[in-house]
Order: sequence, then structure tokens, then C-alpha cells
Amino acid sequence: MKLADVCAVEKQAYDGSPLPYVGLEDIESSTGRYLGNFEPKTVQSTSFRFTPEHLLYGRLRPYLNKLIAPEFTGHCSTEIFPIRPSKQLDRQFLFYWLSMQQTVDLIDGTCTGARMPRANMNEVMNFELLVPSIAEQKRIVAILDEAFAGIAAATANAEKNLANARSLVDVAIEEQLGRISQGQHQETTVAQVAENRKNSVRTGPFGSQLLHGEFVDEGIAVLGIDNVVQNKFRWDKRRYITPDKFKELTRYRVFPGDVLISIMGTCGRCAVVPDDIPLAINSKHLCCISVDQSRCLPEFLKLYFLHHPVAKNYLEERASGAIMAGLNMGIIKDLPVLLPCVKEQAAIVATYERLSRGLSDLMEVYSRKRAYLAELKQAILQKAFSGELTALREEALQEEAA
Repeated sequence: MKLADVCAVEKQAYDGSPLPYVGLEDIESSTGRYLGNFEPKTVQSTSFRFTPEHLLYGRLRPYLNKLIAPEFTGHCSTEIFPIRPSKQLDRQFLFYWLSMQQTVDLIDGTCTGARMPRANMNEVMNFELLVPSIAEQKRIVAILDEAFAGIAAATANAEKNLANARSLVDVAIEEQLGRISQGQHQETTVAQVAENRKNSVRTGPFGSQLLHGEFVDEGIAVLGIDNVVQNKFRWDKRRYITPDKFKELTRYRVFPGDVLISIMGTCGRCAVVPDDIPLAINSKHLCCISVDQSRCLPEFLKLYFLHHPVAKNYLEERASGAIMAGLNMGIIKDLPVLLPCVKEQAAIVATYERLSRGLSDLMEVYSRKRAYLAELKQAILQKAFSGELTALREEALQEEAA
């Protein structure tokens, strides 16, 4: 049957009564999980009213598969269409059909708009689906509910194990760093472990020194928060300046082994500049520290920033701002460092690297497991909506009769 024969899109205008609001950001992609809250909320823009009899379908970027079956009355963004099944169609049966990757791909194929692709719901409502009896739909839904509960439990278990592994790595390093306070160490500061030269601790160019319009498509790289936000050096968004502009900003050049720490927005994220870094400078959002490596190893200083309670408390107390959290170069320079000998620093770094390799191996295992579980879910949905579950039932009934 055509979808339009068994359900309808209902765009009833919200009347302003105190009801929860659902935006696209409140719907988790591909899971059907509601991430929002149930507090009444009004919005300035138009919204649609819905009830527990509707499905909420996110038509913007349909490849994200944002779909929930609400158990409450509320109102939603106009990028979300409330769909009410008829008496011929079980709501959860429709939910599972819309969740099937084959359906997601078909709907995605109706999109118009390159930057903000939206599903053409008139075209979608002409799609056909197999509609067995309500009793059969409910039987299939029960099978899918049971299977997917098991898949969800396995996925949650994998996520929990991975989170525990990450936590164990953090705890192990924090314990090692904590022993520094109890043993022999030198009490110093970031400024004192930096190289003994001008601008060994520096932030990037401010104000008119580097305007946004001066970025170009290729040239000398400009590093920002995105390069350190994962606490590892990563290339993400590429920004460049011309070689001529670099000549004006050479004092902001970064070097292999420099320690970068974010000081605006997402404060306290940290990374070490890799050995193969091309010619680059840092932006004003980062503080760059060229470390005296005869006294302090860059990787140790990074771990100290991220895991030692003295550094963590110091940064948290000082990361203040009216609009967003912020630090400055002076705060970073004055940060107290409990510095063990280089040999002990190297041992701490080696332990961290060994644990990190083990964690990376676990992440790969769990990544494969999550991919397998996602594929398994889609394979079960494919069987359900190709009639195979119904066929299996008929075979079982015939065997029982025989």
C-alpha cells in the first residue's frame, strides 16, 4: 500500500499551551532516543503540535535518520513532521519501517537543497510498503523489540567497557603523577621550564595583526583549538596565510615538540606538536610553549596539564570569562609545576604510551563490534519488511499442523 493510504502528516499549529518542545537536536541519530527534557517551553518560531499517537520524523538531512515515537504530548520544530498512522498501521511497525536503511536511502533520494537538504514528503507519501494485518504487525514488532533490546544491551555493554578502559588509563596516569608530590621533585613554573629565549611562551596574533580575510587556501598553516581539542594533535579545519604574511608573524611560529594549550572557549585542551609539522603559526586561541627539553619533556608537560591535580585545579579556578571561559599567557606562565627528574618523566610518558596503545586496540575491537551490531539490526529489519518473518511463521504453523 502507499504510505499515504495508511498514515498522514499532520501539521497542526501549536497553540501556545505549556508543553515540552522537541527540536532536531533533541533526537539522537539512528537510535530513536529522545535527548530532550519534558519541561514546558515556548519558542518564537512556528511549531507543530503532536501527541503520543504520532511519530516525529526529522525531514532535514534525512540521512541522519532522526525519528522518535513520543510517549508525551508536545510541540516540535517545523523541520520535524508529526506522522499519524491509521488504524491499519501499528505505530511501532511504521517506526521500524522508517528506520530501515533501505527506507532512509529512498527518502534521502527525494531531497532538495544542497546546503540544507530536506525530504520531499509528498514524494515519500507515495512510497509503497507491505502492510500485513494489525495482529501480524504487532507480532513482528514484538520480535523486533526483543531482538533490538538485545542489540541495545550489547552496544551499551561495549560502550561501558570502553569508558571503563579510558577511565583506567586516566586513573593510572593520575596515580603516577600523584606520586610526584610524595617523592623528590623541583617546584617550578611553566615559565621556568620553557626555553631560555624570547617568546618561548607565546599566544598567537591578536586583533589587526591577523584578520579573518587574510586567510588563504594554501600557504603557511595556522593552528587553532580544533588541532588540540582531542588532546592529541589532529589536522582538522585547514587555515593558511601567505608567505609574505608569515614574515610579519614569525614570532608566532610553532616548532616540533612545542606544547599547545587552548586558552579560549574549550580551555585546557593540550597537544604536543609532531616532528613532521610543516611551517606553521598558532592562533590567539592557543598558548604555545617551547620547552627546555633538558629539564622537561613535552609529553610529560602535556600529561601534567591534563592529569595532575595541581595543574587541573589551577586552570579550572582561573578559566573565567563573562561570555566564555578564558585563560591568558600570564596565567599559563605562572602555572606551578612539580617537576621530577627527566628519567622519571620518561617513565611516566612510557607508561602512558603503553596504556594508550592498549586502549587504541580496545577501541578498534569495540568499533568493529558496534559496526557489526548496526549491520545486524539492519539485516533483521530487512527480513521483517521483506516478509521473511511472516513466511517463517507460516512454515512453523504448517509444521505444527503436520
